[in-house]
Amino acid sequence: MLVVLWGAFVRASGSGAGCGSHWPLCNGEVVPVAPRIETIIEFTHRVMSGVALVAVVALWLWSRASFSRGDRARRMALASLVFLVTEALLGAGLVLFNYVDKDASVGRAFYLSLHLVNTLLLLGALALTAWFSREARVVHARASRLVIAALPMALLVSVTGAIAALGDTLFPATSLAQGFHQDFSDAANFLLRLRILHPAFAILAGAYFVVVSIVVLRSKQRGVATKLAAGVLILVLAQLSAGAINVVLLAPVWMQITHLLLADSLWIALVLLAVEAQPRSLP
Repeated sequence: MLVVLWGAFVRASGSGAGCGSHWPLCNGEVVPVAPRIETIIEFTHRVMSGVALVAVVALWLWSRASFSRGDRARRMALASLVFLVTEALLGAGLVLFNYVDKDASVGRAFYLSLHLVNTLLLLGALALTAWFSREARVVHARASRLVIAALPMALLVSVTGAIAALGDTLFPATSLAQGFHQDFSDAANFLLRLRILHPAFAILAGAYFVVVSIVVLRSKQRGVATKLAAGVLILVLAQLSAGAINVVLLAPVWMQITHLLLADSLWIALVLLAVEAQPRSLP
């Protein structure tokens, strides 16, 4: 999670080109000498990613030693490793394809969206590794379709959020009125014209998440499923509030990071609820 949030800080602070077009080296050096602040920010992200890679490799080896072949925890640990390797390659592509700094191309928007989807799948796999590894953890073979349907919705909202955040970074507004004018201007970059999709999708998806949470809370289920549903409900309301504050404050970096933290937490809660909700107990 820290790597993900720091990666967002790299993008929001305009530090994506801090190591130039070099990867895995930074400006052609293993450790940059006399670096600029942008270089420090980007190099720190690479170091954190390397530490995360070592940790997930250790997680996978631990799962092989602790669980039998075919165990859910072992499969999710392997999935985590695969998604983290893919994450590293996608991050390298951002640098090597020059999808950093002031680039406002369709390619960057698509690539960033792909990167985000992989990030969420990685977080989900890591969360499920921990969840399935708990002793006496009984997870139902079939999950509720009602909850599963929330997952692609969350992915779509996150992708539109990434595009909106990129537009906020590349074309910052000086006032709320100017921001609205950018959204509806025919001369505006496509990133700005697509920005309006995010709040619309977020409100619609948020309403669905609230309904799902209430359905689970009112069902015959007890225990962890209801706790997760309550967590989803709280996170949805917090996320929508953070989104509104982000718009009013013109997307400052600290608020973008907070918004992303809530989004990732909500995604993890939805993933766990999807494996815990029993379809037979839902109306």
